[in-house]
Amino acid sequence: MERIYDDLFIDFDDTLCDTRAGAQQSLYDLFEEFGLGRWFDSADDFIVPYWQANIDLWQSYAKGEVTREYLIVERFRRPLSQGHGLAPTEEQCLRMSDRFLEFCVENTGPLDGAQELVDYLRQRGYRLHLCSNGFHEVQFRKLRNCGMDGCFDSVILSEDAGVNKPRSGFFDYAFQVSQGKPATTVMIGDGWDSDMRGAIDYGLDTIFFNRFPDYPPPEPVTYEVHRLEDIRGIL
Repeated sequence: MERIYDDLFIDFDDTLCDTRAGAQQSLYDLFEEFGLGRWFDSADDFIVPYWQANIDLWQSYAKGEVTREYLIVERFRRPLSQGHGLAPTEEQCLRMSDRFLEFCVENTGPLDGAQELVDYLRQRGYRLHLCSNGFHEVQFRKLRNCGMDGCFDSVILSEDAGVNKPRSGFFDYAFQVSQGKPATTVMIGDGWDSDMRGAIDYGLDTIFFNRFPDYPPPEPVTYEVHRLEDIRGIL
């Protein structure tokens, strides 16, 4: 296939890194370490509302509606408040958040085929730029845990950009760092709102890694794949 791209913007969490599975295990670890069974009938009684709060807060964070500090406290305050007789303080939420992030680093690993894809793209001579809304102190450690430290020409994080995906300011910053051109750059990611929506609005070509094909994209993308290995047929 004729090569038309030089630079690849690649999302990290749940595109290359199995973040969801690692976080799920970390929540079970957290439940046990903090003895939350004293206030909840089961781990799921804590974990299900955690995910509801986390998804809502990350969407608000991506839009710039809440701060990082608010997110890391509130995503634990909300589910903890549902425990019987539990009234969490900010200090307790922060302590739990710190331990949760430690667990997440420990429990993180690459998605099947992620390392092989990165190796292939590097061999093909593409410039690889990791683009993430994840927190600075966590993402570099997760990269090392996934064995991908040093695999990217640049690591572009929203905390450094001062604005989150999908906002155009993030992509402005990404192009400042990458020195690429929109016409020869493609965005690869699993998130519709943060990855695809932002890239489409910016005028970039897109590769939507749709891990759950029962939910088709709400509007056309340049390419859609259901397995990481399928990206090789495009690039």
